[in-house]
Amino acid sequence: MTIHEFSFPTRILFGPGSLAQLPALLKAARVRRPLIITDRGLVSSQICYRLISTLSDAGFSAFAFSDISPNPTVPEVHAGGRACRDSSADAIVGFGGGSALDAAKAVRLLATHDGDVLSYEENAGGLIRPDMPIFIAIPTTAGTGSEVGRSTVITDPTHRVKKVIFSPHLLATTVIADPELTLGLPPHLTAATGMDAFTHCIEAYLARGYHPLCDSIALGGIRLIDEHLPRAVRDGSDLEARGHMLMAAMMGAVAFQKGLGVTHSLAHPLTTVAGLHHGLANGIMLARALEFNLPVAAQRLSDIAQALRLAPGGTAEEQARAVIERVRALAAEIGIPPSLSAAGVTGEMIEPMTEQAAADGCHQLNPRTCSAAELRQLYEEAMQTS
Repeated sequence: MTIHEFSFPTRILFGPGSLAQLPALLKAARVRRPLIITDRGLVSSQICYRLISTLSDAGFSAFAFSDISPNPTVPEVHAGGRACRDSSADAIVGFGGGSALDAAKAVRLLATHDGDVLSYEENAGGLIRPDMPIFIAIPTTAGTGSEVGRSTVITDPTHRVKKVIFSPHLLATTVIADPELTLGLPPHLTAATGMDAFTHCIEAYLARGYHPLCDSIALGGIRLIDEHLPRAVRDGSDLEARGHMLMAAMMGAVAFQKGLGVTHSLAHPLTTVAGLHHGLANGIMLARALEFNLPVAAQRLSDIAQALRLAPGGTAEEQARAVIERVRALAAEIGIPPSLSAAGVTGEMIEPMTEQAAADGCHQLNPRTCSAAELRQLYEEAMQTS
């Protein structure tokens, strides 16, 4: 019998007001000079000011680095690494959405590891060591689940591609998941990040491989998102909905350690070539990818239908189609554009996106094998409204 390995080690503090635990966590670790990694949009916000004030009032010499794009680049994380060393930081606090948290992981790596960050891509040769500063991850969006992930995605601006750096040593020391920090997130960002989490859960469940722990978590996340994402989009002050979405995003990221699929391989180039938000790209492509997978994944999709109480009593294919229609309906309800062209993608982008999608590793565990021609066809079909 095959031996499988499962890892669920992240410590998480979850609940409204949990941000107040940060000073005690840092003091227990004997931290004095934490470096906050955030993004340009958040650094001047009230919640970031609240974070810095909390640390200053507790006696910490806190510094902030915020030169981070929506898709962090190699030069940005190198600059963050220099800031970490120059400030003699003894802890990294990642504060923001997936981009800030991914950048924080890379900065933490460069605090103790020399050279180009891309030399650690996929942890080739096992180069990533555990000797890094402690890392507290504090998400302010409910989407990527990067706070519980063991990888960081960094954009290579020279070749306009995303690179994955992976190691269990990149896991956060502690996650503080405070739903209050996500209150008031604009509807379009709530929708896009929510569809990212939804895609993580669905693709993880459909991915090839044996991982019943991830499968169960994925189904639970799918149900939470279906129930609470529309509420969170409609009302930015709905704390209950925000809390469930924050938990579902973490569930999606835990689940996708099993694997992802073709939706993500299609979405990554939509960010690097077309400039779309990653969650928005997933939201546009997800139903189309499920149609592509339907011939080989009807039974798994019917499991999702049962979790969502769709088409009870129907055949596996009927239930599978009900899931695809529900994905389309949810995307429309929360304002996801109906096509790539409606999101500003043009025909001349399809060829370079196809090349990148074919080279992307996510579709390797997709339930249906994907050729470059099929990836191109999915892009072409997505240019038109369903």
